[in-house]
Amino acid sequence: MIELTQEAVTEVKRLLTQENKEDWGLRVGVAGGGCSGLSYTLAFDENPNDNDNVMDCNGVKVYCDPKSYLFLNGMTLDFSTELLTGGFKFINPNAARSCSCGTSFSA
Repeated sequence: MIELTQEAVTEVKRLLTQENKEDWGLRVGVAGGGCSGLSYTLAFDENPNDNDNVMDCNGVKVYCDPKSYLFLNGMTLDFSTELLTGGFKFINPNAARSCSCGTSFSA
């Protein structure tokens, strides 16, 4: 299961409304690259793919492909408005090592 904190839910809903995509979902995934080997990806998607894991996090639809789900199951997505380090934060218990900026990890 992938979870979103209330702060992340509020920000995702704000962004969806800003882009007139209120009925869309948040696609969470991983891609090869980054200084630690794998990078987190976030995007808005209108519909899930046939094999996606689909979750509802306090009214936000979350889509994750099966390969990414192997690395993200148990992850919590947070959001912070801190001046220098604000933005989405990935709290991933599956990450053996993360880069200092928190956008890439190794399993």
